[in-house]
Amino acid sequence: MVSPRERLEKYEGNILAPYASHSAVSRGRRYKISEHPLRTAYQRDRDRVIHSAAFRRMEYKTQVFVNYEGDHYRTRLTHTLEVAQISRTIARALGLNEDLSEAIACVHDLGHTPFGHSGEDVLDELMRDFGGFNHNRQSLRVVDILERRYPEYPGLNLTYEVREGIAKHESTAEPISPEEFPPDDRPTLEASLVDLADAIAYNSHDIDDGLASGIINQEDLDGITIWLEAKKKSKGLYPDIDRKLRRHSVVRTIIDKQASDLVEQTYGNITENNIKTLDDVRRAKAVLVSFSDSMNHKLAELKTFLTEKMYRHPRMQANADKARKIIETLFDIYKNDPQKLHGKFKLRLGKEPVENIISDFIAGMTDRYAQMKYDELKH
Repeated sequence: MVSPRERLEKYEGNILAPYASHSAVSRGRRYKISEHPLRTAYQRDRDRVIHSAAFRRMEYKTQVFVNYEGDHYRTRLTHTLEVAQISRTIARALGLNEDLSEAIACVHDLGHTPFGHSGEDVLDELMRDFGGFNHNRQSLRVVDILERRYPEYPGLNLTYEVREGIAKHESTAEPISPEEFPPDDRPTLEASLVDLADAIAYNSHDIDDGLASGIINQEDLDGITIWLEAKKKSKGLYPDIDRKLRRHSVVRTIIDKQASDLVEQTYGNITENNIKTLDDVRRAKAVLVSFSDSMNHKLAELKTFLTEKMYRHPRMQANADKARKIIETLFDIYKNDPQKLHGKFKLRLGKEPVENIISDFIAGMTDRYAQMKYDELKH
């Protein structure tokens, strides 16, 4: 009898593009396990990530606005779900493996610190003499080592392709585990599109959350090309709606414009570079998954606006200052008295540098847990 997994693998062979990542020919896992009868390898990876403790903790980790500022702002978890949804849409449109893209999207931010990028910057400074801190590298540590859910092996034992998607997320970052993930090999198209789906999500929801917070207003955005284009389309469809509905309509249109541009440009890149197989993808000399030059220009304009008007706003700076104080204080307390570390982290003492243990502990904290430990230990 043919198993449901085998039927799914055959289905992939019939509907996916020849240059897509087919689960039946995955490069496999670090620790060999039997295939699941109901799920493909990438579906299994997605499920393992979603059931992890690190995934659940993202609900209380900052995206831009700290969790306690309001119930409707994005968190690291809701951002991840938006990236996963956008990734699946783009993968489907390009004939790529939706399950692999979804798995990479779900895992890509597991290593983020509390308090968003502010927290990451502080921890990177504190760890400068010990290799620094990088959330992509930390995400790989989470799935390879820190999550303990199986008696046979450490970590989640994910496939090579999902782990590669973590290691090669954000092309400007320094190589992570280059001996295992050669920098000269391009990642799968599924991994590459998640990187830009991440950008689509935060470009759009940072506008939405910024407007909802009152830090920026719709008139501020009227000089930004992509906002104006989306607003014009929205007004043509809905001339008489209130400001809140207008905001939702315009932000939704901005997401659609970015995703559509990415699909069109990427398909053109694949055709122009005569990409026929996954090996062609890995050896490609040009970037295959990209926005058009026109869209890149519009997004650069938007990024400059958000940086100046939102990310550097006094309210955001106050949150960053608070994050710095909490993380620096906790790091010093645990370094001066490592016995204050908890459970599995305390068991690692004497086996590796204490700074690495503290970094893992703090990076895994939620915003509210970090605040609670700070309040508990600062005296």
